[in-house]
Amino acid sequence: MSKPPEQHGQSEPSRNLFIRFQKGFERRFDQFREGYGHRLERVIANRNTFVKITLLIALCSLSLFFFLGRDYFPEIRSGVIQMHMRAPLGTRIEVAGRLATLVSSSIEELLPGQVENIVSNCGLPVGPHNLAFIPTPTIGSQDCDLTILLGNEKSPVWDFRRTLRKGLAERYPGTEFTFQPSDLTAKILNFGAPAPIDVQVNGPDMYPNYEFARKLVGKFRDIPGAVDVVIQQTMRTPTLMVEGNRTFGLGVNRTLKDMADNLLMTTAGSQQVDQIYWLDPSTGMSYLINVYTPQPQINSLNSIKTVPVDSSDNTSRDHEVQLLGNLADISAEGTPGVVTHGNIMPLFNIYVSAEGRDLGGVLTDVEKVVKSMEHEKPRSAEVEIHGQASLMHDAYFQLIFGLFAAIALVYLLIVVNFQSWLDPFIIITALPGALAGIAWSLFLTHTRLSEPALTGAIMTMGTATANSILVVSYARERLQEHGDAVLAAVEAGTTRFRPVLMTASAMIMGMVPMATGYSTNAPLGRAVIGGLLVATIFTLFFVPCVYAMIYSRRPPQQKEQSS
Repeated sequence: MSKPPEQHGQSEPSRNLFIRFQKGFERRFDQFREGYGHRLERVIANRNTFVKITLLIALCSLSLFFFLGRDYFPEIRSGVIQMHMRAPLGTRIEVAGRLATLVSSSIEELLPGQVENIVSNCGLPVGPHNLAFIPTPTIGSQDCDLTILLGNEKSPVWDFRRTLRKGLAERYPGTEFTFQPSDLTAKILNFGAPAPIDVQVNGPDMYPNYEFARKLVGKFRDIPGAVDVVIQQTMRTPTLMVEGNRTFGLGVNRTLKDMADNLLMTTAGSQQVDQIYWLDPSTGMSYLINVYTPQPQINSLNSIKTVPVDSSDNTSRDHEVQLLGNLADISAEGTPGVVTHGNIMPLFNIYVSAEGRDLGGVLTDVEKVVKSMEHEKPRSAEVEIHGQASLMHDAYFQLIFGLFAAIALVYLLIVVNFQSWLDPFIIITALPGALAGIAWSLFLTHTRLSEPALTGAIMTMGTATANSILVVSYARERLQEHGDAVLAAVEAGTTRFRPVLMTASAMIMGMVPMATGYSTNAPLGRAVIGGLLVATIFTLFFVPCVYAMIYSRRPPQQKEQSS
């Protein structure tokens, strides 16, 4: 038997799940595209109002860039916190070690369940090898570096730093705690410095420059978001100054060299004056012999005064014991703990970090403070700002210039291909929407403007332009067919609906893992996603409206010439 006529054209539904899914998707997508076509017709019917309002919203959205804040590279979650501790000046190495142990216990109490291990290094590195390969701000026995290893490698270290700053300052008054970058990217960008902002006071007059640096530190600490503001060099390290009296010394046949040699031998050992080695005949090994007074016996000013001073003149027959206190004046003074030089002259480094605020905002306030303190600066001093923050200006200028240069180059390239100045202009009208989308995506995700974000903006310009080319090129073809600009715009939008969505969706889906991750490139993914979302809307609605506005007002002869 033959089937009824109305059933000849029907086919049985496929049992293949993928085919059924494809047909269902195509059916719903066609409905979605038809709905878009109806909306596009209504929008083009009111194109003048739509273009004005949409362009105004896009331009106003660009003002969000001024509220985002500026960073060079974003800080990422990490499993390591690098902290520096500076005890009161003059603290002995063994006391600093015990203090570091107490601080380690306090850190575990302040971060319960978060700390896996703490490694502390106190005092100066031993030998030039360690000093070269272990970048550290330690300058004396009172300094300790603490590396805090966290159990979670994706920990919000900025929250932990805030907790430690408050808790440790309350428990250990008089001890400074500062934090250095722990991730490799920040260390490289800082050029090994402990902070992203390095204010350098350079000049020949050390003490006036140091007092001026202290005034700057007081001003910097009042800046919102500025933390860990310290002067790297110290000028008040407790020191016993021994000044020999030549007159008294010559009277008893003792020179200043005799006083210095005997003092060094007593306090530091004979290896500072005359290195003597003993050869073990059984093994052939040489051992350095160091003779010095036990430290428990050198525990007061009086023990320094009673140091015996022998004469280096072997021909002298004067064997009477002379004491250092009879030949020299001993006074307690504060001296530089370390002297740093820049261009031969003494240099002071003021380190400033940013926390809870963008680096660009803190840097701007630092520059304002330095400028306002110009009248108090010593005449021979120079103040310069270095570090990661100083490079941020050049990087931003280059990237922003590159962004507009990319737009201009893309426009000129399209002009060459289209042999028209007008159609390329219509194509790039989607780019304000891309910039607005970037601004909104960064603003809503609380992401600051950074170098990766600007790189993502440049990437977005290319994809947004490519989608606009699809729409305008097809509208151009349809305009040559029937000469109706409005109809050509509607046909271009509905026909190019699928490729535009597929191109944008593929790029967006590829950026989702990057945007949701914790890497430094997360702002790049967020900028691309936000820019393409809004740029796609502009391509499907705004660009056809602009095309219809421009070509519907032109006479047919001009349309043919422009095409």
